[in-house]
Amino acid sequence: MTMVKNGKVDEYIAKASEPAQQMMKQIRAAIEATVPRADEKMSYGMPFYEYKFPGYKGRLAYFGAFKKHISFYAVPHNIPASLDKKIEQYKAAKATLQFPIGTKVPVALLKKLVELRREEIDAGK
Repeated sequence: MTMVKNGKVDEYIAKASEPAQQMMKQIRAAIEATVPRADEKMSYGMPFYEYKFPGYKGRLAYFGAFKKHISFYAVPHNIPASLDKKIEQYKAAKATLQFPIGTKVPVALLKKLVELRREEIDAGK
């Protein structure tokens, strides 16, 4: 089963600068590849992915474009120490990673974070 894309997410991405669009498309593709059954929606004015359960319980990931960066919100509750070191350079807050516009998106890292978050949702956390 593949993710049903939300036209409002397409509109959101299209409004951003070209470098930001490319980064968001990579993030979107990483989420879709990792959890193809997630529902793509808009929440808090930005793309949002919900998995298995409605509301907070199924919250998988968000991303948003800002003037100078793209924010990614999908940091699992329990992060292995080896992964924590990798995300430290991007961490802006407890559950927020930021990537300056025009920089390389760490796709493999994002996929791992989304996978860990999916596992938490599957376990009811």
